[in-house]
Amino acid sequence: MPRFSIIVPSHGVAGRLSLALDSVLGQSFGDFELIPVCDGPDSVAAGVVAGYAERDCRVAPVYSPPGAGPAGARNAGMRAATGAWLLFLDGDDVLVPGALAALDARLEETGDVDVLHFEHERTPWWVGEPTNPAAPVLAGAPDGAFSPERAPQLTGVQLPAWSAAYRRAFLAERHLAFPDGHFTDVGFGGLVVAGAERMAVLRQVVVRHLVRRQGSRLGLPGEHHFELLDQVELVLTRAAGQGPSGERFAALFEQLFGTVLKTAAHPRRLPRGRRAFFRRAGRLYRRHRPAGFRMPGGSVGVQHRLLARGAYAAFRALRGVNQALARAAAGAPRPHGLRTRLRYRRQLRRPLDRNLVVYCAYWGRGYLCNPAAIHAKARELAPHLRSVFLVEADQTHTVPKDVEYAVIGSRKYWDVLARAKYLVNNANFADAVVKRRGSVHLSTQHGTPLKKMGADQATYPVVAAATGSIAKLLARVDRWDYNVTSNRHSTEMWESAYPSAHEPLEYGYPRNDVYYTATADDVARVRRELGVPEGKKALLYAPTHRDYATGFETSLDLDALCEEIGDEYVVLLRAHYFYDRGRARGTGRIIDVTGHRSSEDVCLAADALITDYSSIMFDYANLDRPIVVYADDWEVYRELRGVYFDVLEAPPGRVARTPAELAAVFRDGSWTDAEAKALRAAFRERFCQFDDGQAAERVVRRVLLGEPPEAIPPVIPLAERIPAPAATTLVRS
Repeated sequence: MPRFSIIVPSHGVAGRLSLALDSVLGQSFGDFELIPVCDGPDSVAAGVVAGYAERDCRVAPVYSPPGAGPAGARNAGMRAATGAWLLFLDGDDVLVPGALAALDARLEETGDVDVLHFEHERTPWWVGEPTNPAAPVLAGAPDGAFSPERAPQLTGVQLPAWSAAYRRAFLAERHLAFPDGHFTDVGFGGLVVAGAERMAVLRQVVVRHLVRRQGSRLGLPGEHHFELLDQVELVLTRAAGQGPSGERFAALFEQLFGTVLKTAAHPRRLPRGRRAFFRRAGRLYRRHRPAGFRMPGGSVGVQHRLLARGAYAAFRALRGVNQALARAAAGAPRPHGLRTRLRYRRQLRRPLDRNLVVYCAYWGRGYLCNPAAIHAKARELAPHLRSVFLVEADQTHTVPKDVEYAVIGSRKYWDVLARAKYLVNNANFADAVVKRRGSVHLSTQHGTPLKKMGADQATYPVVAAATGSIAKLLARVDRWDYNVTSNRHSTEMWESAYPSAHEPLEYGYPRNDVYYTATADDVARVRRELGVPEGKKALLYAPTHRDYATGFETSLDLDALCEEIGDEYVVLLRAHYFYDRGRARGTGRIIDVTGHRSSEDVCLAADALITDYSSIMFDYANLDRPIVVYADDWEVYRELRGVYFDVLEAPPGRVARTPAELAAVFRDGSWTDAEAKALRAAFRERFCQFDDGQAAERVVRRVLLGEPPEAIPPVIPLAERIPAPAATTLVRS
């Protein structure tokens, strides 16, 4: 009886089959039989194999019809095998030199184990470095022979069939064979390890696997992906009957559904039937979920929870948004064309312009936010500085006529980015922007973080796609010299989200200065511009963006709300800045102000704020006016988006979970009562620490004028600040 039987299915790989057979026959260890499995005696592969069989008696070909697939071919080889140990080798893979000798030596050390897992090397079809995906999987296994309970992570699901040697007697005793259909390696690997009693590993590459240019056939689109669920059901049903330990079964369950979720989330594998696939997978998940199973953390855990609930709509939206945002992230501006790149490089060699400041807000959406407020104050305190605002081509109309600008992507854009000493942004500049020695980069941010940001997003797939590579993000963050914060909470969260060596400036948000400098006349003017009727109470409804949904669609029926709360109110609707609806316009009691350029103006005009989880609540709190949190989907948002604290536990005012509750707080007056005011006061103490009307001045003096920290105007205590007055007088208890 030979030591090894090496089974090589050959369907579709006749062109490379000789390499596989030669790698076996050229081994220094010769006690084996080689069983090529041909798809018929007249096939091309059969002709290749016949020559080998004539020259070497160890070659014993067998036949399996093409329709039997890989499972049928391997099972045919198993039936013909006589060796003590079985190895499977795909027809376009090779055994590395000395592989069989290494396996024989390892088996001598471990004794008659049931399965010996080993490492393999994946070689790119054209260029690139080989990888060894099995190494980390095997790294935690014990050194000698061991029972599966000692390495529950080795479930057989993560490794292909050709990454292990199998004791033939063990397979025969357990009646184990490759399950029919696609994804047979998943089924076979899971069944084998579920039935094994003794295992071992060889931390050495045995097989060199060629990655095909087209990828695996299993990755092609088609209904064959439903067969993955057949394999999962087979393995879990069989394993449950064998009664493995809870830890082993939990690991098997988690890895099987990790594979299922990868298929469900793939954009092309299921051109039809995605919902049916997801629903069936969810039923399998709920039926076989082990008692006390702890879902994994991070992004995979989110997908597990959605699958367990059968929440296909949320899963689909999550996947769609990730794809769209990934495509958008891939389109970040960079120098286009050889001339522009060369020009940018030449400009980088020129001296810095020490009087040039470049500003950008919201990736070029216009003259807005903290950069605009700093720019305005710099013209007052540092008139010697030349300032250039960066905007997209369709946003040039937003720039005041006396403000110089450059269109993103233009020659001027790259010229000023190369030469400016000061670069100010409320987001980030393009990856291609070089941080020059002596330049000063100021990040102003554009909100207080309730939702997870930056590196903290990595475990939330909904937003990780928007961020793209965390390494690239941190490379952009490493350009920062200063980062503005509006409260201590932000300082701490930014340290976690954007770990780098920049200096935090606890100066407040410059854009919020207007909440303390605006007058009653300013408030009245803005209300007239927005079309707020005289004497009406204006409720600003400003929901945040849902990363797991596409487009803007509020779940709140504003017409119904207006009917419920009475004629004394109008609603100012302001969608997230992702959904610019054009110019502000009035439509009866609902006035769409999404297109109004200044969110600060809109806040000044409003007598109260209704929001969900938008950071606008932190800014609006500076006005010390009522805030109502409408949190109809808090649990979903918290789970899919990730948050830093529970806003329902520390709200800025009354909380409503349903439309009826929201209408009730306005009908009964509780939105302005003593409890609401107490909640708002506590919220302001925590989140309005540094906003006092002088933030822009502090930033200009410290960053653009280089004044020392001790010379910067101190923050005015909260109790001494006087916010801009509301247009209507609200009765508070």
